[in-house]
Amino acid sequence: MGAPNDAGHRSDLFPITLPTLKTGLVLRHPDPISGALYSAVELLPDNRGTLVLNQRRLPLEETYEHVVGVDHMAEAIRTLKVRGAPSIGVAAAYGMVLAALPETGDAASFTAAMHAGGALLAATRPTAVNLAWAIGKMLDRATTAAGESPDARVASLAECARSLHRAEVAACKKMGALVADRVKDGATILTHCNAGALATAGFGSALGVVRAARAQGKDVRVIACETRPVLQGARMTAWELAKDGIPVTLITDSMVAQLMARGGVDLVVVGADRIARSGDVANKIGTYGVACLARVHEIPFYVAAPWSTFDMDCARGADIPIEQRDPEEVLSFPTRDGAVRIAPEGVSAQNPSFDVTPARLVTAIFTERGVIDPVTEAGVRALA
Repeated sequence: MGAPNDAGHRSDLFPITLPTLKTGLVLRHPDPISGALYSAVELLPDNRGTLVLNQRRLPLEETYEHVVGVDHMAEAIRTLKVRGAPSIGVAAAYGMVLAALPETGDAASFTAAMHAGGALLAATRPTAVNLAWAIGKMLDRATTAAGESPDARVASLAECARSLHRAEVAACKKMGALVADRVKDGATILTHCNAGALATAGFGSALGVVRAARAQGKDVRVIACETRPVLQGARMTAWELAKDGIPVTLITDSMVAQLMARGGVDLVVVGADRIARSGDVANKIGTYGVACLARVHEIPFYVAAPWSTFDMDCARGADIPIEQRDPEEVLSFPTRDGAVRIAPEGVSAQNPSFDVTPARLVTAIFTERGVIDPVTEAGVRALA
C-alpha cells in the first residue's frame, strides 16, 4: 500500500481499520449488499475502503483484500481479482468513492480528480460496458456534489455506488425468476464461464436462474464448462454451486458437442459482458461455439443480463471491442502459485477474452425490464 494514485495522493494517508489480511483468511463484510455469505466487492460501512474477494485464489482460498485507493481498485479489476461485467461495474463505482477520499480542494480540482479516476478505471477492461456505465453514473453524481464539503461529497458518492450495487442484485433476482419460469423440473442447465454472484456482485445472472428455479422447488442440475484459458467455470461457477449445495458437473469446453448429442443438456443459460443494439451478445470466449451447437441440437440458448449490459450506442456485435489478453494465459496453465507452461518455448498464441454470438442464435434475452423474444433490434429498442 501507499503507492501514489493519479492525483498524486497516497492511499496510506487513510488509516486501515481492519487487520492486515493474510493468505487464506476469510474476512467478510458485516452487512453485504450481495446477500450471500461471500461477495465479490463491498464498500466498508465507513466509506473509507472496500473488501474485494480475490477471485484469482478461488477455489482453494477465500481471501478478502482491503482496497483503499482508486489505483488499487484499478489493479484489482485489471488483474481479474474482481471480474464479471456487473461486478466490475460495481467495483468501479466503489473505486470512484475511493478516488474522492483524498480530495479536499475546490469544486474544480475535485471534478478534475474524479475524471482522472474515472479514466484510470475505464482503461482496465475494454469489453464490459457496465464499467463505463457505472463510471458515468458516478461522474454525474460527482458533478452534482462538487460544491459540497469533502465529507458530503464522499457520502453522496457512496450512496450512489451502493444504490447501483443494490439495483444490480435486484435486477439479477428479477430476471432469474423470468427465466426460471421456462425451466422444467428436472432440467439440466449448461452454462459457460461464471455468471453467478461473483460476477454480478450478488445472486447472479445465469446462476441466478438456477437459484430462482431451485427456489420454485424445481430439481435442476448444472453442467459447467471449465472455460479456458483461466478456468472461471471450474474455479468459480463450480465453487459457487458447491457452496450452495446445488448439483454441478464440470466438463471441458470441448465436451459440449458430445454431451448435447446424447441428450445431456435441456437448455443453455449464459450471461453477457456487452449486448449491442442488434441483440448480438459478447460473452466469454467459447460462448459463440456453445450457441452454434445449441442451434444444431435444437436446444434453447438463453442470455440473462441486466440492462446495464446493453450498449444502445453500439449498433452490432462487430462494433464491440474485444479485449486481447496476455498470450501466456493460453501458453500456460494457472496454478495456485502462478502458472505452469504447457506449450514449447517459441510458440505463439492468440488470446481474445470474448467472442460475439449473433442475435439469430439467441433464443431469448432476459433482463429486469422484460424478455426479448425473438431477439431483434426492434425487441431491444422496445425495452430501451
